Amino acid sequence: MDEAGSCASGGGFRPGVDNLDEPPNSRIFLVISKYTSESVLRERFSPFGEIQDIWVVRDKHTKESKGIAFVKFARSSQACRAMEEMHGQCLTPSDTKPIKVFIAQSRSSGSHRDVEDEELTRIFVMIPKSYTEEDLREKFKVFGDIEYCSIIKNKVTGESKGLGYVRYLKPSQAAQAIENCDRSYRAILAEPKNKASESSEQDYYSNMRQETLGHEPRVNMFSFEQQSEFSSFDKNDNRGQEAISKRLSVVSRVPFTEEQLFSIFDIVPGLEYCEVQRDPYSNYGHGVVQYFNVASAIYAKYKLHGFQYPPGNRIGVSFIDDGSNATDLLRKMATQMVAAQLASMVWNNASQQQFLFGGSSGSQLPQIQTDVALPSCKKKAPPDTPVKERLFIVFNPHPLPLDVLEDIFCRFGNLIEVYLVSGKNVGYAKYADRLSANDAIATLHGKILNGVRLKVMLADSPREESNKRQRTY
Repeated sequence: MDEAGSCASGGGFRPGVDNLDEPPNSRIFLVISKYTSESVLRERFSPFGEIQDIWVVRDKHTKESKGIAFVKFARSSQACRAMEEMHGQCLTPSDTKPIKVFIAQSRSSGSHRDVEDEELTRIFVMIPKSYTEEDLREKFKVFGDIEYCSIIKNKVTGESKGLGYVRYLKPSQAAQAIENCDRSYRAILAEPKNKASESSEQDYYSNMRQETLGHEPRVNMFSFEQQSEFSSFDKNDNRGQEAISKRLSVVSRVPFTEEQLFSIFDIVPGLEYCEVQRDPYSNYGHGVVQYFNVASAIYAKYKLHGFQYPPGNRIGVSFIDDGSNATDLLRKMATQMVAAQLASMVWNNASQQQFLFGGSSGSQLPQIQTDVALPSCKKKAPPDTPVKERLFIVFNPHPLPLDVLEDIFCRFGNLIEVYLVSGKNVGYAKYADRLSANDAIATLHGKILNGVRLKVMLADSPREESNKRQRTY
């Protein structure tokens, strides 16, 4: 009986159905003669690396070979090199037609890919912001001939975003780089340039704006071990040796969209941008998140690391080393936290305001520090004036004192009342005129006043709020 119908009869490891693409792009697809046996395939392809299995596709009824086969290698670089050297070759002297060799189709790729496919030769890496293109080339030229290197820069400032591309001449060289480069580069295959999703790699600033969430999600706290290829969580990771920065790497066993990534990390104030990067080498989700300040990044890392999204799938969050001085970042963060705490204590305690500033809090005009062009002060409307519009105000990191709020929101005219919600970083403003309320939103939303960022939006009507189920605490 012809041995072409057998599969990997040796004593080596044989992957199951779920491991056919582990590691990704480690399986090649062959178009061969119907008379080619498995022993010939093993003999010709074993010089390229460890073969884990061989499949020769046969007709279910006649059991004859269909002239199609698969060879599974232990590493992606081995499969790529086999494709490069064996595509177009004849396996035996008696063969009249050369064979065709492709990287086999997987769940993360739409079709078989050949040696000319750019998707196999261009890698996406995370690098220190101080790197130049020469630095990038110097680090990655050891893995093969580089066609070009490029660093993604901010279109406005021209500064590096800490992300780059390296294009190799051969797929095996790109695979070698991904397998063997320092893990801090987070190297993965890049999206091909001709795909629409390429724009997501170049445009890092999301235009989405999400209203403040009423509560934070329940979070399971687990430590994440990168060395296990995102496959396990370890509660005993050494956080003390971890680099600290404003940029975070996010990984998940389940792919996610940029909108989903934004909605998760926008829970923590100060989100600057987020980016999703598809990894053709695996079915994992990969993303980059950056905050305006290190305090937000640290909070997001330890709050959302291990968070289950969707339920049953924990995401892993780790810092990306961007070359910043961790000591300076921690010192700056501590200063910000102390200042915010002190301001919160002062503004919420009238006796402390009197002690610090002298006299009663109402004896002096409130001081407003901002770049916003505010109108001049106007008189408040009488307290019994009918309310035409209510505004919902969110403060970050702490509420402004009430007299400052009144001074700010009365400048748009027809202000009836402004008040804070006890124990929360939110408040409301009531206006007797809708135009005045709309002017307040247009002028103040997203602006910083006295070191506090405001979100100002229309509040739900009292009738809508009364229909909501009451929270229990």
